[in-house]
Amino acid sequence: MEKIWDTVIVGAGTAGLSAAVYAARAGLSTCVIEKEFAGGQILNSPEVENYPALKTVSGFEFVTQLNEQAAAFGTEIEYGTITACDLSDEIKTLTVNDNILKTKTVILAPGAAHRKLNVPGEEIFAGRGVSYCATCDGNFFRGQDVCVVGGGETAFEDALYLAGICNKVYLIHRRDSFRAAASAVERLKAQGNVEFVTPAVPVEISGDGKVERIVVSIGEEERIIPICAVFVAVGMQPENGMFELWAELDKGGYFASSEDCTTKTAGVFVAGDARTKPLRQLVTAASDGAVAATAAIHYLHG
Repeated sequence: MEKIWDTVIVGAGTAGLSAAVYAARAGLSTCVIEKEFAGGQILNSPEVENYPALKTVSGFEFVTQLNEQAAAFGTEIEYGTITACDLSDEIKTLTVNDNILKTKTVILAPGAAHRKLNVPGEEIFAGRGVSYCATCDGNFFRGQDVCVVGGGETAFEDALYLAGICNKVYLIHRRDSFRAAASAVERLKAQGNVEFVTPAVPVEISGDGKVERIVVSIGEEERIIPICAVFVAVGMQPENGMFELWAELDKGGYFASSEDCTTKTAGVFVAGDARTKPLRQLVTAASDGAVAATAAIHYLHG
């Protein structure tokens, strides 16, 4: 007899695995689809120190424990890429590696990838001075010189946060104008330890085992800026296009769902960084997973 899952979760990041814990613990047959490896982006973080009740843990340890917890309740993981899906009917289908999965509910938690600078040194020093989350990693560079690359709201929020704990913050942007609100620009300019480096384009990040400098191009000249960390804030890219028929997207491509994690399609829920939200952190991803799984449980049990 062909198996029909109670819930299939797309994405094995913090949101997806948290949803799996809640769903499987409630007795739902639960399958998680992951195209690469369980854990998501937090795997690249050497230390996590802002998750409640965990003083310090590596991203790998955090993910390993979460994955083991989900598996202990009976969650199964299917590795592969979704090539087709139809979430319209009461029984929904997702095709993974030519294997058709049928399910009563779907929780979409595919995450969102940080846009990269694509310069030499960025990949090498990821987790060793190159970060995509100032609130996650800024405290590791307290009292030191750092830089933020970007010109939008997130870049200015990051720079303002870092200005409060770091010795000096360089804001590097490719244009003299910014996408951030004028009030945010003025607030940052009022900080005594922030230097605007514009118009400048990052060329290279380098150092001996850890970040020690960033090279930027300013017109026909290059400038070497000595820093201990590069915080990249040039936007994120969700991968939600495949599901837009069943879950409405906002103008940025994120799932336009409120805190209840529901969508316009019965039995389809969303969670994590792929959802419209003001804060993308482990704790909010885990919260989304719990909310989405609980909504799926209520949907199934009436």
